Amino acid sequence: MKFFLVSLRVFFSAALAALTLGVLVVAGAYVYVAPQMPEVDGLRDVQLQVPLRVFTRDGELMAEYGEQRREPVSVDEVPELMRLAFLAAEDERFEEHPGVDVVGLTRAAVNLISTREKTQGGSTITMQVARNFFLDRDKTYTRKITEIFVAMRIERELSKDEILELYLNKIFLGQRAYGVGAAAQIYYGKALDELTLPQIAMIAGLPQAPSAANPVTNPRRATARRNYVLGRMHDLGYISTEDFEAARQAPITARLHSAVVEVSAGHVAEMVRMEMVARYGEAAYEDGYRVYTTLDRDMQEEATRALRRGLITYDRRHGYRGPEAEVDLDEYPGEAARDRLLAGHPRAGGGLLAGLVTQASSNTATVYVGQGEEIELNLAAMEWARPYIDASRVGNAPQRVSQVVSPGHVIRVMRGEGGEGWSLAQVPAVEGAIVALDPEDGAVRALVGGYDFFRSNFNR
Repeated sequence: MKFFLVSLRVFFSAALAALTLGVLVVAGAYVYVAPQMPEVDGLRDVQLQVPLRVFTRDGELMAEYGEQRREPVSVDEVPELMRLAFLAAEDERFEEHPGVDVVGLTRAAVNLISTREKTQGGSTITMQVARNFFLDRDKTYTRKITEIFVAMRIERELSKDEILELYLNKIFLGQRAYGVGAAAQIYYGKALDELTLPQIAMIAGLPQAPSAANPVTNPRRATARRNYVLGRMHDLGYISTEDFEAARQAPITARLHSAVVEVSAGHVAEMVRMEMVARYGEAAYEDGYRVYTTLDRDMQEEATRALRRGLITYDRRHGYRGPEAEVDLDEYPGEAARDRLLAGHPRAGGGLLAGLVTQASSNTATVYVGQGEEIELNLAAMEWARPYIDASRVGNAPQRVSQVVSPGHVIRVMRGEGGEGWSLAQVPAVEGAIVALDPEDGAVRALVGGYDFFRSNFNR
């Protein structure tokens, strides 16, 4: 019994000493990093980088400028399944811990001791907020200690919902997408409440490796990461076995969606961009400005159609200038190679598609227009294509399709009026412009120059 009491006394003395040492170590660490710790009370008023957007007077989007795509959302706008997916993937004890998950940190420490590699960080969502807003991403012990104390300070200042909202709007999710709102638009062209369970899990799996596990550039690894998130959701009871199995088998539907520009008005949008940069500098691209112009959507669209129609008609009267390029078909044997070739000839305004002629006879030509699609052109589709000689002269009307196009020609094609049929086309070489002003106040209601803003030299 005496030996037992002595052993017990030694045990408690050692435990007390270890506890005291631990407190001293934590206190020392705090004293060391305290001078470097930022103030976190301004997080409630933080300004996220939001791109410059330009609209017509009707509220239709004309252009978007900025390095970061972001669509800020409130935590109330985030579907419950998405909230649960991020907690399952990143921080299952988020609602309970005080900013630091001791279990996660202990697991990371054990992994470090056993492997001598820092492959697990043990970071909570709050710690990620601390890092994303205040700290660099260097994997140093000092930064990790600072991150821990800043996270605990954030938990004292903000509610869990406020922290999660900051995280979901700030986190980088690949392809210039910052925050879940932008990711839903970029990968799926949808609002958050339109996403399916597999799509939600895909987005929730991106923070760990937004480039390496990206569904656009690396679908295999992205699928594995998505299924991991689904598995965590199932293990935690967030989704049923039936939903888990169905979502795990779902195909990858992610692809890049650009901002949906609803009105084509490149010259006006560029005028706005230049004015905004002159006024506000580089902040114009980050401070979320929304600029409403005097343009009228219907008038702008009609002016664009009228100008393009007139330029095409005028250009065709001056003859066909030949293909945009000529290639050896043997060097482009399959669809993938041909898609890469056509990618170098992007779509022009008015729906002018690039196509590769694969066969040509007297009566028809077969044209590959990308993504596995082929179309047929007959002589009627190119009867306008008299050979261009000079600005005043054209050759004779073609009598055979093979007089105009040959296998290996990269040409332009366009649909007929009303979307019926296809015809041979070319990007007009002639320039032109339409400007419509309101006689009451001089406001610009429509302005278009050249055939296609991105190809036009018209800028006066």
